[in-house]
Amino acid sequence: MSDLKEANHWIKIHGDLALDMVRMYLGIGLMVKGVYFMTHSDYLLQLMDSVGSTWFAPAILAHYIILAHFFGGLMLTVGLITRVAAIVQLPILLSALMYVHMPRMYTSVESRESAEFAGLVLFLLALISIYGAGRLSLDYWLARKEGDTLFRREMQAGTPRVG
Repeated sequence: MSDLKEANHWIKIHGDLALDMVRMYLGIGLMVKGVYFMTHSDYLLQLMDSVGSTWFAPAILAHYIILAHFFGGLMLTVGLITRVAAIVQLPILLSALMYVHMPRMYTSVESRESAEFAGLVLFLLALISIYGAGRLSLDYWLARKEGDTLFRREMQAGTPRVG
């Protein structure tokens, strides 16, 4: 019984590591998606043509999507400028959800699952953009190296307690 309590206590103390794992997983997934769109740009352009954009927008959007997914995914994976990397992804995922997946959601099971997955990734990226990087990140390491108080867990003497 004490082992179970100790495990539960450890999980509660180190709960931020779970969000770090989610951040790293999303980063790797976004990098893979960026590489996929880079090697299959015709598929990406076909998706954007089905939405009905103007003549110059597909090329610009394709470059933005590929670069944001690849480099944003890399930054999310290592935890460097994490909030910016997550925020850059939000308009892409929101547009994909609203304009690509939602109109096709009722046509097949695969389309519905794609919409659900895009919604989940959008939600997780929104959480990461609010929460930021955790202990397993370059942001944390650089802040600790500079002596920044942003990631400190202990209260400073004389700091008012909130809540």
